[in-house]
Amino acid sequence: MQASDLTREGARVMSVCNACRYCEQYCPAFQAMEERLTFATADLNYLANLCHGCGECLYACQYAPPHEFAINVPQTFAKLRVQSYEQYAWPAALAAAFRRQGVMTGLLLAGVSIAVLLAATLALNGDASLSPGAEADFYAVVPHSVMVTLFGGVGLFVLLALAIGAARCARELTSMSASRHGGGTGAAVRDALTLNHLHVAGRDCVTGLEVRTPWRRWLHHATFYGFMLCFASTCVATLYHFAGAPAPYAYTSVPVLLGAAGGIGVAIGTTGLLLQHRGRDPQLAEPNSRDLEGSFIVLLLLTTVTGLLLLVLRHERVMGLLLIVHLGVVLALFLTLPYGKFVHGLYRALALLQYRRTAIAS
Repeated sequence: MQASDLTREGARVMSVCNACRYCEQYCPAFQAMEERLTFATADLNYLANLCHGCGECLYACQYAPPHEFAINVPQTFAKLRVQSYEQYAWPAALAAAFRRQGVMTGLLLAGVSIAVLLAATLALNGDASLSPGAEADFYAVVPHSVMVTLFGGVGLFVLLALAIGAARCARELTSMSASRHGGGTGAAVRDALTLNHLHVAGRDCVTGLEVRTPWRRWLHHATFYGFMLCFASTCVATLYHFAGAPAPYAYTSVPVLLGAAGGIGVAIGTTGLLLQHRGRDPQLAEPNSRDLEGSFIVLLLLTTVTGLLLLVLRHERVMGLLLIVHLGVVLALFLTLPYGKFVHGLYRALALLQYRRTAIAS
């Protein structure tokens, strides 16, 4: 579907919903919708990123398929979200990656990254570097300067791409309507961190008609907070390194404890989400959105699994090869962050902030 066609379809769906308003208490997306008489691209981007995809509105709608109006808000919003990701993407030439990124693309990128790292390691250090002995010296396999140069460069590019995308999203949101008051930041952060809108009126999101479970929310929490623990582990390890204590670290050290706890959380969350997605009603999403989410989750799961295996087997002969595999998967994950499902958390947080700042005080 062309962007203009999708915008017209989104406006049609929202016009029907705005006339009906049966779902007005379900989530901020419908409450923000009611403040509009027309729906331009910016309005639809905002509403779509406010949606948490709980799915309740599909089964509550009297105009849902097979009705001739064919109103499917979750699926329409899923398409509009992907369109908004492409619109905000930087560089613009890479925006098309949102349409091509599936699980196989992610795995292929990981495979290429592993092959490049392996070839570079063999060229620099030879075969012996893959069997560094029982000292668990990661830098004997890939020198610290190489890791810093490679991942530092990629990391800076990723941060720049994410920052420009966020700035474009924020600029569109603020130009759409002026804030009624300057507050709301704390409430928006709380909404984002607690997934406050991933259920309706105290009930959890649906996976099918009259099927509601808390699993989707819990698994998102396990994934997000596990990821943050892993990030904290990396930050602490960096401080240790600059303090003159390079890796490897003892199993009882702060970086290892944080990383292990975070890795287990991410592994549980991503595995559960993959299983949960298989049993969820396909009408609640659309192929591009599912592909983006699947690719991100698989790469995140592989990053976690290879990282945990590296932790357990770091004194074994396989450590060198396992380190290359882990770094290759991490590199692939980094490269896809600005052009995959990762960005939805960023844009949703900005949409929640705009909603809190423009909400009418009760």
